Amino acid sequence: MLAPRFNTRESERARAEPLELSLYSRDAGLANGQAGAVCFPRDASDVAFAVATCKKLGVPFVARGSGTGLAGGATPLDDALVIVTTQMNRVISIDAASRTAWVEPGLLNLDLTRAAQPYGLHYAPDPSSQQACSIGGNVATNAGGPHCLSSGSTTAHVLAVEAVLPNGEVAMLGSTAPDQPGFDLRGIFVGSEGMLGIATKVLVKLVPNPPQIQTMLLDFMSIDEAAATVSAIIAAGIMPAALEMMDSRITAAVEDFVGAGYPRDAAAVLLVEVDGLSGGVDHQASLITEIGRAHGAREVRLARSESERQLLWKGRKSAFGAIARIAPDYYLHDAVVPRSKLVGVLRTIYEIADSHDLTMMNVFHAGDGNLHPLIVFDRRVIGVWERVQAAGTEILERCLAAGGVLSGEHGIGLEKRAMMAQFFSEADLELQARVADALDPHGLANPGKVLPAGFRCGEVGINRTLPEGTWI
Repeated sequence: MLAPRFNTRESERARAEPLELSLYSRDAGLANGQAGAVCFPRDASDVAFAVATCKKLGVPFVARGSGTGLAGGATPLDDALVIVTTQMNRVISIDAASRTAWVEPGLLNLDLTRAAQPYGLHYAPDPSSQQACSIGGNVATNAGGPHCLSSGSTTAHVLAVEAVLPNGEVAMLGSTAPDQPGFDLRGIFVGSEGMLGIATKVLVKLVPNPPQIQTMLLDFMSIDEAAATVSAIIAAGIMPAALEMMDSRITAAVEDFVGAGYPRDAAAVLLVEVDGLSGGVDHQASLITEIGRAHGAREVRLARSESERQLLWKGRKSAFGAIARIAPDYYLHDAVVPRSKLVGVLRTIYEIADSHDLTMMNVFHAGDGNLHPLIVFDRRVIGVWERVQAAGTEILERCLAAGGVLSGEHGIGLEKRAMMAQFFSEADLELQARVADALDPHGLANPGKVLPAGFRCGEVGINRTLPEGTWI
């Protein structure tokens, strides 16, 4: 049914060969699913045709961008059709006067900022996978990044979305108006993880490049001192553009991998960036230096050039690649806790890892309490996956007990689906299910994700091809 529409002389854009089905059976998370077919649309009409055909045939479908998600959000279940948007990767237009851009969902995050640079603008959300992740995927998970501390996550930078709804119709959600009347359907769509439709165009806000930027590296001989410094900086009324923390294990791994000049013997480092007008930046950098030293910072290093600043950031954003030198697999959470609870929660995370005989590293957006506890392991070792699963569940439970939430930017996907009931009441989950059922009554749009089993009225059966112990 799909092949006549998608086959062209240039390429076959609908495929069901074993290689493609295997490649698109998962995202960057740990869960493997089962794709029934894969297609590569080039515009909204292609997407609408694919979705309408799925509706007609009762076939589930999953939208996929670059596949960098870590929560199983783009993992197909029930032999779903995987609709890959990577060929929809244009910057349609940039309006420098209104500081907006229309882009397609397959555009890479960093390519958007590169396109805006000649206008003195950039796109603020910058996930660590910025060089590889797509704008459509960022919209689906409401992605964040280091510089979302002061500027907000994806939802604060999306004005409108053209989307193909689960019935195959194309709708415009949101507008360029500063205060559009009616329900905020754009707000519901951003972060909906492909359960309410597929974005085909996105209107994003762009922000001016700051006149001055100062990036600082503070190192500590105690994790507690580093975590306390984070809270002290915010308590002093300073809102950095970014405030990142890395522990000793990940710092050493990054330095071995990148050579950014990180101190290998530090227990923890903070990467702090402030921007704005010259006088204000210098004043904030001076205050942060004082606060850091008052809380035990051994050294405060200020980047003296743009190349040095970029190298410091390369170290931070290469963290997940660096751990491949240590073990072949890793499991990464992204729970959020109040900044005031950082010290206690970090201690608990290390204790949990030790109790399960696992290697734990921590690299995270410390300024907003978005933790990224990272367990490195080799899944070929018998019994290790069960220990990783148990530790991951305990970490999430401790974060929730500290007043935190399940996810700051990765989404729920398959990974945290079963734990949604520990955070939301039954009435909360029922309300979310009603929204999904109103737009997708047959449960064909990315089935088996986010909401616990039994809440969707049209829920199809989940194909149990996932690794033993996967959270579903």
